[in-house]
Amino acid sequence: MSRKPYQPPMPASWWLKHPAYRFYMLREATVVPLLFFVASLLYGLYALGQGEASWLHYLAWLQQPWVIALNSLALVASLFHAWTFFALFPQVMPLRFGSRTLPAWLMVSAQWAGVLLVILALWWLLGGVDAHQ
Repeated sequence: MSRKPYQPPMPASWWLKHPAYRFYMLREATVVPLLFFVASLLYGLYALGQGEASWLHYLAWLQQPWVIALNSLALVASLFHAWTFFALFPQVMPLRFGSRTLPAWLMVSAQWAGVLLVILALWWLLGGVDAHQ
């Protein structure tokens, strides 16, 4: 006869008991507004394939205040997620060159510089903002 291992009770509010757990859950919750953003993009791709009338309806839908608010929340959530990831990266995977370790601030700065470069490259590829609109 085998015995079951002891499993202590785990209340649903376990994450409320410690600040680090609350921060972890907040970080994980950033996926919720990102799901809306991804669904919006998929809806846009579908609308694009359905013709001009559907595409114009999609563009009008994007201009609704609640859609703008949720997409803004998704931007803030993704930046928060990136900030926490970039801050953890040097601790999880330090870069060593011989006996020297790259300083954490340099690794984090390089990651944000990469984000900025991607944004600038996309801006350039898309032609920037047309001031005559």
